[in-house]
This record gives sequence, C-alpha cells and structure tokens, in this order.
Amino acid sequence: MATVYCPLMPEGASFLTSSFPAFRTIPGTNFPVTVLAYDAAAQENAYWKFIPFNYGSGNLTLEAFWYADTASSGVVRWDAAIAAITANTDSQDVETDGLATAQAVDDTHLGTTGQRLHSVTLTISNLDSIAALDACFIRVSRLGNHANDTMAGDAFLERAYLSWSDT
Repeated sequence: MATVYCPLMPEGASFLTSSFPAFRTIPGTNFPVTVLAYDAAAQENAYWKFIPFNYGSGNLTLEAFWYADTASSGVVRWDAAIAAITANTDSQDVETDGLATAQAVDDTHLGTTGQRLHSVTLTISNLDSIAALDACFIRVSRLGNHANDTMAGDAFLERAYLSWSDT
C-alpha cells in the first residue's frame, strides 16, 4: 500500500468571479513567498483541478500549510469540498456539477510569531463517488465569517496537498 500525493500550489489555483483570496508574491528577505491571502471577514474560495491517479479507496486527506499576515493568536476555520466526474459514466454537465458537502477543520495559531508556518490536516470523506482518473475539482476555503474563526487579519495559504491510498 502506497500513498499518492498531489500538490496544490497557490500559482495553480483558479477562482470564480467573486469571493476569492488574493494571490500575492511576498518579497521575503532571502526569497519570494507566494500565497493565497484569505480574508478574516468572509468566506473566500480557491479551486484546483486534479486527477486522482492510482486512487484505490478510502478518504482523501488535505494537508494545508498556512501562516498569519499579522496576527499571533486566534483560530482559523478551513473547509474543503470536492467534485468528481467519471467520463462516459456520469451524465451531469461538467460546467454545472455541484461539490459534495464540505468538511471543515479549525486550527489554532500557535502564538508568538505572526508569520509562523502552521499545518492542519482535514479528512475528506464526502467523496462524490471518486474513482481513479476522474475529472476532479477541490475547493479550499477559509470561513472567516464563521463563529469559530477568531483570527484577525488574513490567513496566507502557502501550499497544500491532497493524498490518498492506491489500494
């Protein structure tokens, strides 16, 4: 049994016409850092298309790496939802297909440093009948307007990855 990893980088994200995080390149002291800047006061959404190569069975795991723009405390609420379409089998319109029910996770800022890198794991069990080689889409959101999300300022998504079992 092996685990398959699929990176989700800020540069590869797509967006609808509203409610999306800003793509930013931050000129760090020694190298630039690219992020998606999710607002603290609204739900903002980014989307990636992926192919579940060698998907066997079971849940997907989303590992998100994030840091705060300015805050050094509080909770960030992330959620994710997927859509899966099997060619020649599923009859829905690929442009209007819906996402499966989103699943959420709260992550607490570990304090002391605003730009401290954090990671959080979210298990995705609402799989929309995913199968190997499907056309798949994932939405990753910060629910800044949710009561559990208490961190002030932007949360910067530095990267994420999906993983799944090949058996």
